[in-house]
Amino acid sequence: MVYKGSQAEHLPGLAQLIVEKLKAKNRCVYFNSPSMVAGIRSYLAATGLDVAQEVRKGSLVLSSAMDHLLNGRFDVERMLGMFARAVDQALSDGYQGLWGTGDMNWELGGEESFEKLLAYECGLELLLRSQPALSGICQYHQDTLSEDSVHVALLTHRSVFINETLSRVNPFYARVESTLPQRLSTPGLKKMLAQLHVPASSHPH
Repeated sequence: MVYKGSQAEHLPGLAQLIVEKLKAKNRCVYFNSPSMVAGIRSYLAATGLDVAQEVRKGSLVLSSAMDHLLNGRFDVERMLGMFARAVDQALSDGYQGLWGTGDMNWELGGEESFEKLLAYECGLELLLRSQPALSGICQYHQDTLSEDSVHVALLTHRSVFINETLSRVNPFYARVESTLPQRLSTPGLKKMLAQLHVPASSHPH
């Protein structure tokens, strides 16, 4: 999910999606700032979900903790290892899968490195291929992240989340595990972002 403007605008849609994933017997994890965690909690409650009960059961994890960082720095292998263990644990606990969403600026701990983020997203893509029970949405807030980070998002995700009822194939997805792409110019990135909202049938094949 690549977007501008208020994060809060997307909370109702994410809350609805979380409820659907819980009904499908997934363990759901939401990572973000304390204010956004409080917001998603409120929207989940508004759907009629017993948030406290789901949290107690372990079906729902709402967190603003930063314990995924290593000495305050984002560590690619540490984060990927945590995801791998979490999906194994969810399956062991009887869930059908693990679904997660988080703000990328929070995940990175404010540390933005084109190369490090690319390595992380490529590693996460490999993990998703090997673990079909793992799924989720990476939230890229353009107002808080660099253009380089948004470019990585467009290269490394097979689909784009438009809203709670619409996801579409990402026309810019590329298998970049072994090739470091060139950074895009600002006009080039803006053109890519604009195309995301063009109907899929309008894209050249």
